[in-house]
Amino acid sequence: MRFTFPQKVLFKHCDPAGIVFYPRYFEMINDCIEAFFCEIGAPFETLHQTAAVPTAQISTTFHAPSRHGDPLVLDLFVDKIGRSSLDISLTGTTDTKSRFSAKSTLVYVTLADKSQAWPDAIRTALTPYLRSNQ
Repeated sequence: MRFTFPQKVLFKHCDPAGIVFYPRYFEMINDCIEAFFCEIGAPFETLHQTAAVPTAQISTTFHAPSRHGDPLVLDLFVDKIGRSSLDISLTGTTDTKSRFSAKSTLVYVTLADKSQAWPDAIRTALTPYLRSNQ
């Protein structure tokens, strides 16, 4: 199962040439991740009261530019659930044309930045999104 997050490319995402300025993709990726956690019942505004989910690693390939007004769609897939880590893949497409692909590792940590095991409820909610379940 995948999580889909529609994101129209807005003026604020673009450089003077009217294409997405690449750091804005990382904001969109984070917005997608935050919406995903809300979807699985762990909204950041609640989760971050007792823990955090920082990005430990991210790699991105940009395939083609996106332009102001494009109907970008981000798809998030869970690749692996570790004890405290979460490997995800994301793709960004516009009308089925690939704009970017990314792989990222998130880590569930205490407020003191020490990794900790995913709570059972979150692990259970993540499991249906594992690619191996497809």
